[in-house]
Amino acid sequence: MTPELDRTRPVWRQVAAAIEARIADGTYPIDARVPSVVELSAEFAIAASTAQKALAHLKAEGLIRAEVGLGSFVARLPDGDGEA
Repeated sequence: MTPELDRTRPVWRQVAAAIEARIADGTYPIDARVPSVVELSAEFAIAASTAQKALAHLKAEGLIRAEVGLGSFVARLPDGDGEA
């Protein structure tokens, strides 16, 4: 089941917002692994570069941290402003 994306808005922002929402609702608790680029590409039917951009944004925001060879993990909860 592929989530619906609005192709009139930047897709990477929508993917980042979806992951942020999952962090906020507890689907991905602190220290939980978030989906990889490959997993996000398959789930959302997007290019790997788009998935990478979404993860890079979440990392820059401090929501996730990357551990070489292990993946990306939830670092903190969103502030609650709903903006990704």
